[in-house]
Order: sequence, then C-alpha cells, then structure tokens
Amino acid sequence: MHPSPRTRLTRSLAVLVAGATVASAAAFAPSAVAAPPASDVTLTPLGSYSTGAFAEGGSEIVAHDPVRQRLFSINAQAGTVDVLSIADPAKPVRVAQLATPGANSVAVSGNLIAVAQQAEPKAAPGSVTFFDAKALGKLRSVTVGALPDMLTFTPSGSSVLVANEGEPDGYCAGQVDPEGSVSIIDLAGGVDKATVRTADFKPYNAQLDELRAKGVRIFGPNATVAQDLEPEYITVSTNSQTAWVSLQEANAIATVDLKAGKITAINPLGTKDHSLPANALDAGDKDGEVNITTWPVKGLYMPDGIASYKVKNQHYLVTANEGDARDWDCYNEEIRVKDAKLDPTVFPNAKALQKNEAIGRLKMTTTSPKGPNGYTEINSFGGRSISVRNADTGALVWDSGDAFERLTAQADPTNFNANHEKNGADDRSDDKGPEPEGVDLGKIGGRTYAFVGLERNSGVVVVDVTDPAHGRIAGFGSNRKAGDPGAGTAGDLGPEGVHFIAADQSPNGKPLLVVGNEVSGTTTVWQVG
Repeated sequence: MHPSPRTRLTRSLAVLVAGATVASAAAFAPSAVAAPPASDVTLTPLGSYSTGAFAEGGSEIVAHDPVRQRLFSINAQAGTVDVLSIADPAKPVRVAQLATPGANSVAVSGNLIAVAQQAEPKAAPGSVTFFDAKALGKLRSVTVGALPDMLTFTPSGSSVLVANEGEPDGYCAGQVDPEGSVSIIDLAGGVDKATVRTADFKPYNAQLDELRAKGVRIFGPNATVAQDLEPEYITVSTNSQTAWVSLQEANAIATVDLKAGKITAINPLGTKDHSLPANALDAGDKDGEVNITTWPVKGLYMPDGIASYKVKNQHYLVTANEGDARDWDCYNEEIRVKDAKLDPTVFPNAKALQKNEAIGRLKMTTTSPKGPNGYTEINSFGGRSISVRNADTGALVWDSGDAFERLTAQADPTNFNANHEKNGADDRSDDKGPEPEGVDLGKIGGRTYAFVGLERNSGVVVVDVTDPAHGRIAGFGSNRKAGDPGAGTAGDLGPEGVHFIAADQSPNGKPLLVVGNEVSGTTTVWQVG
C-alpha cells in the first residue's frame, strides 16, 4: 500500500544521504550510509557586496583573480561585470565595472578575463570579449554561437570553451530556433590571433530516432537535433583534452573532443524513481506541512551546473539536478498531474493520486510516456539532488536522493522549498523543490567537496564526494533572513554562481566560497571552516 500523503518527516540527519550501487542510469538500489562526522564543514558569511537590484540579475556568475584578489561578478541588470576587491574578504568593495551588455558569464585565467555576451536579438550570434586582468582594458571580441550562456578556460589556459545555448524565440510560425553548439576559442597564439572553432550537433541530425530511443529528450516542435539541444554548462578534464556539457532540457550530457573540435557522444541520464524510499519528495504546495514521502513518479535529472574531478585515473562528473521546463510562445510542456489523463491500468488509484493533497499539483511534462489510454509514466522536472556520474559513459555512480529536502526541512524549516522572491515555506514543492543549480568542487585537507547552491531555498549545501560512490552531507549554510525580500532586508536570495577559492589562492590564507545571488543582487564571501 502506498504511504499516506500525511506521512511526517521522521528521518534524522544521521541518515540524510543515500549511497547507491547502480546497474544503469535509470535504475539503482540506494542504501543509507553513515552520518556526517563531528568535523563537518562550516560556512560562515564574511562579507557581502550588494548592487541593490532585486530580482533583476544584479549578481549572477562570479570568477576570482588570485593574483590581484579581485572578484568579477555578472551584473545583468546593469549590463556590466562588477569588479570587486576582496583584499579584505570581510569587506568586498567595487573598484571598477566592465561594460558588457548582454553578459551571461565570466571567467579568469592568468592575465585574461573572458566575458560571454548574448546579442540582441538573442537568436543572433553572440560574442566573447577579452579584457586585461591587470588594467581592465578591453582587448578584443570574437564571434561565437547564439546565446552564449556559460564559458570557461581549460585548465591549461590555452582555450576558452563557450556553451552556446541557442534558445528559440518561440515555436510560432516565423520565430527563430537557432542551433546549440560549443565554441572552442584557441588562445595558443594569444588573444590577437585567437581562432574560433565550432563543435555542433549537425552530425546527429540523422540520428534523431536513435537518440530518442536511448532516452535523449528531443521534442521541440519541428526542431532538428542541432536546434533542440541547448548546451548549458561545461566542465573540462584535468588534461584539457575533453569537455563535458550539460544539455538540461534534453536530460543528457555531451562529450567534446577538444583536439578534434567535435562532439563525440550524447549520453542520456535516465530517470529517478521517486517510489523508492531514499528518493522520496514533497510533491505538494497546499498541504501546509513537510510531507516527504514516496510517489509513483519518475524525475528527470536535467542538470544545470556541472563539475568534474579525477579519482584513480577515472574522471567523474558532479551534476546539480535543477530541472527546467520549456515554456515558449506556441509551446509549453508543463501540466499538473491533476490535469493529465493517467492510464488506469498503470495507475489504478489515479483519482486519489490526482487530489491536491496527494500529487495533483505536481508539475509533470507532457512528453512523459503515453499510450492510447493516457500517460503510463509521470515525469517530473529535476532530481532535487546532486549526482556523481562516470564521465566516460554517463552512468550514475551515486545520487543524494532526498537528502536536500530532508536537510532543509530540519536545518531551515522556515525556508523549506520556499520561493526566492517571497517568504513562505512549501511554495515550490509542486515544482522542483529546492532546485540545486550551481556547483563547484574544492579540496580541503585531502578531501573533495561539492558546494551546491539551492536556487529557491537560497542555502548552500556541502557534500563530501571524495569517494564517488559514497557521497555524504558535510555542511549547510544560509544567509537568508526573515526580512522583506523586495526591501532588500532578506539577506541572500537565489544563488546562481558558486565559486570555491582554495586556501593557497585566498586573500586570508583560508578556503573561501563566493556566491552570486541573482535575486538579492548580492555577492557574498563565505569562510569555509
């Protein structure tokens, strides 16, 4: 019998994290692992800079220059990159601004700053502008693909990689749907001689049916594979030879051979079975309580942020499984479970499930598997977790299960599944819960930690991923306050960019975490203890 929808939160922090041994990306058998040790990682806010722009992208992606101890923060509201001095990390001070209209991302390597800028209209080719990190003068711009959403230097510093998302204007007649791609900017000869190669998905256009059969979500109306795949975030191997790219809407990850300049694989990520005890979720926003329990739902991981690390000659990917639905002119894939026709042979208790106090208000995708008698599967958006995956195959190695929702329910109940623009717990349970979005990795004391920003709850979770198959919660911090979000008195809201600074690159000799909060417009420096 299915657990009562009124099942209360009873599991203690001692078993928050689920370990897993997996046979495939779509099915795995989780088991509880030990509680975090007494020496948990602590996060303490040191100082913060505010742009004063509420819910306008005043602070988004952040990058760090360890030579001059400066932060570079995307200020989308002003169309600039704010340059902050953190010589004293407790007192970030803006010392300059870079004029970068349409900026989406920024990265720093040596004496170079790179900024990705979308065009107007966004479906037109975008650009990457290079600045001198010392004098902050503009050096050169190069043309890349449509809607460059994220960029990063390779570890060698010899190239910049750009995720060209290529979002559509919409799907109505006459609207443009550009192709997604990855630009590879070769800097071996310096910025003046920089060249741009494009790794695109055109070779996969003929493999549409094969990709769909594997589980890659390609569903935009009348879209080719190249149009439908929208690169979101990039991470690079330690030897600068391979990159992995999250394809959020497609629920997949692409592999890029940087030497050849080609996309060599597209690996689907499968679904997360929320009927398993370790994968429970709170699926309703109208019950007025924490109700983390199991349901016959399969979540689509749909990662946004992605990071990579190497253990014993094997690269692993860490993904922040945010989830994202397409909602454009003439096409919207979202529907609530209560409004969907469920196949009665698969869901004999459909009427009970579709009540608001059950999962009636949970949002699912209209692309969920469907037969002549209705939907045979309920696919929700996002995994509400982070995952560790084999970088070569995309196979799931470990997932945090329901740990983030259980953690925030106990550590920060006032903001449990809250929205980031207003106060009130449980508001986002019918959507994507806490929405893990940004992730960065850092090493402290020989251990590897993932720092994960929860977009809606606005907290930051620390997860020990030293052993890829046995991750565990190691800490949690929140600088959200009880004030009025619109008045700027609610602290940090909506973490977008998360950047770890190692002790040997820090201005105070201690590890730091920098978070750009897009809703509150604040860039906050945290001490990592």
